[in-house]
Amino acid sequence: MPKYTYRVKDEHGKTFTGSYTTDSKDRLRAALQNKGYLVLDISEATGGLFSSAKVSTRRKGGKVPGHVLAFFAEQLSTLVAGGVPLVRAISLLGQYSANPTMGMVLTQIAHDISGGQSLHEAMAQHPKTFSHVWVSLVEAGEVGGQIAETLMQLAIYTKTQEGMKSKIITAVTYPAILTFASVGVLVYFIVGIVPTFAQIFADFNLELPTITVAVLKVSSVFTNHVVALVLCLLIVIFGFRFYIRTPNGRKRWHSFLLTMPIFGGFIKNIYFDRMLSTLATLLRSGVTILNAVGVLEESFQGNVIIQNALKQVRAEVASGQSISDSFAATGVFPGLMTEMMRMGEESGKLPGIIQTLSKFYADHVDQFIARFSAVIDPILIVGVGVLIGIIVASIFLPIFKLSQIGS
Repeated sequence: MPKYTYRVKDEHGKTFTGSYTTDSKDRLRAALQNKGYLVLDISEATGGLFSSAKVSTRRKGGKVPGHVLAFFAEQLSTLVAGGVPLVRAISLLGQYSANPTMGMVLTQIAHDISGGQSLHEAMAQHPKTFSHVWVSLVEAGEVGGQIAETLMQLAIYTKTQEGMKSKIITAVTYPAILTFASVGVLVYFIVGIVPTFAQIFADFNLELPTITVAVLKVSSVFTNHVVALVLCLLIVIFGFRFYIRTPNGRKRWHSFLLTMPIFGGFIKNIYFDRMLSTLATLLRSGVTILNAVGVLEESFQGNVIIQNALKQVRAEVASGQSISDSFAATGVFPGLMTEMMRMGEESGKLPGIIQTLSKFYADHVDQFIARFSAVIDPILIVGVGVLIGIIVASIFLPIFKLSQIGS
């Protein structure tokens, strides 16, 4: 019988590897899942120098845009549903892909499937291209014999996530451009124009207004200590980046993001929408609750607070608790979410209830983006106008004084 190596995660979140001799990967996977483990990877053990070299030189795919992944899932679903063999369908999509990285990945996947691997195993070889969500959903589709339907769900899921990302980017693009341009104008005034008038005022030995004195001091700091200011800015930036890479700093920063004024609730809603839509898609595709929460845990590495909460949820579910009680025990997720999950468990419609919850938080995100876009533009325009007005007034007040002296 063949020997397999595996990588799993237990209910406490600890990852470890091992090897086992059995007649199939599916039997080993079932045995590990029955013990409460989240299976991350199973591969057939190979020996010899040649095998090691082959693995080490294998090309791994890189990241590709979300719309490319959605198009791939949609097209592959259509081809498979139309009766095209899987290897042939993937080869065609790889050959005619407009994205070079995606084309290389699909060519390698078609080769791996021809060599005996399943689709999800071949995708798992390219973690930068296909996330844990993709691999888990495809695996569930293969086990249930509904790969075409699962791929279409993946296409819809990916389009939804990309749509949300596009809305956020659109909402912040114009304010970012306006802020950048405004800062450029202010720096030009302070560094290029104010010092010229400062010399004129000094030659006439005028008694300057308070506002002019303040603007001249700011201009002097920027023009005479620009190197020190840049160094201080770089030190602050790199120091902050170093701090948030430490476990304590990362935890504090992610906690601040979720509780910060105005934007904290917005960030929470984004995370909750993404988490719930992913969970609903996983459950609808036949992934078990324990494995679905494990996939969520792996996917939420961008915020350690939510990731630790999901780790706790997975441990509670593994010990026999319901998913609603497990989410409620963390203290991170709102009561509305846990109560609706409980209703979904009692009615047997948990995936549908979770999808409804996802739409609820997505609507809140849309409302915040609409209000933010309507409010931020006039605030920036008025704020920049006030600053430029202060600089202009600080220059023209002494000029008016000079004209009075001359008359």
